[in-house]
Amino acid sequence: MAKRPKPVHQMTLGQFEARFTDEESCKSYLVKRRWPEGVRCPRCGNAKVFEVKSMPFKWQCYSCVPNSGYRFSCIAGTIFENTNKPLRDWFKVTHLMLTSKKGISALQIQRMMGFGSYETAHSMCHKIRAALVEPETKLGGIVEVDESYIGGKDHNRHADKRTGVGGGPKGKFPIIGAVQRKGNVIARILHQVTKVEAEWFVREMVSNKVSLLATDESKVYDGLTDYPRGTINHRRKQYVVGAIHTNTIEGFWSIFKRGVVGSFHKVSQKYLPLYVAEFQFRYNNRFNSDIFGAAIEGC
Repeated sequence: MAKRPKPVHQMTLGQFEARFTDEESCKSYLVKRRWPEGVRCPRCGNAKVFEVKSMPFKWQCYSCVPNSGYRFSCIAGTIFENTNKPLRDWFKVTHLMLTSKKGISALQIQRMMGFGSYETAHSMCHKIRAALVEPETKLGGIVEVDESYIGGKDHNRHADKRTGVGGGPKGKFPIIGAVQRKGNVIARILHQVTKVEAEWFVREMVSNKVSLLATDESKVYDGLTDYPRGTINHRRKQYVVGAIHTNTIEGFWSIFKRGVVGSFHKVSQKYLPLYVAEFQFRYNNRFNSDIFGAAIEGC
């Protein structure tokens, strides 16, 4: 049985270099994080596998293929499989993404890592973001819900990319989120902010046994009569009424938008859910003593 490695929370560059000196140390760490109870076949889950003595970090499973056996390595079934980049490079890119509160662009990753092409860095970053998607549980306690809009103004777009639907939030990508006070955040991309979609999101992500559901004056939440809802009216310059406010979720929107404006500059609608997953993972693991290990475990 592999012993789970010690937590490494927000390592400095020096700590990373000292801990992961070569490929062997990275593979050893991956095995311990991936199979803390012992190596299992990634195909069938069989625990009775045999180590290939002549090939380190490779095993043989005869449950999948009884005669010849299925040979697999520690990266089989992960985002690191079928790649020509060393595992240490993957670890370093993951480390850089986790330690950048407002994100780090693929172009910056390319410059820092010395990759030959932007596409390599872009692909690696998106694969890591996909691995950061976590299973979600319904939020409880005091929960804040709010919607926001991501993207630039329509008149600033190229002529062939303009939507022609006007200014303000129109033409931008709507996003809705819920955050538990001193807890986790859940955010989702919407096609359009409507009463139906907003209510579906809240009922799917927020327990109806919350002590308070804090929202703004938007009418899309008016149908949530079975929730103990409290509202504030931003149009009347009302921001806090006792325990009722949406400052926490607006703080998350601020971090995300600073990342889009300052680090990425432009985020397409196609990949927007992956960027949301990245920021959501960092926010939800801000108190996690082993955020790096949690990220590698999901890969």
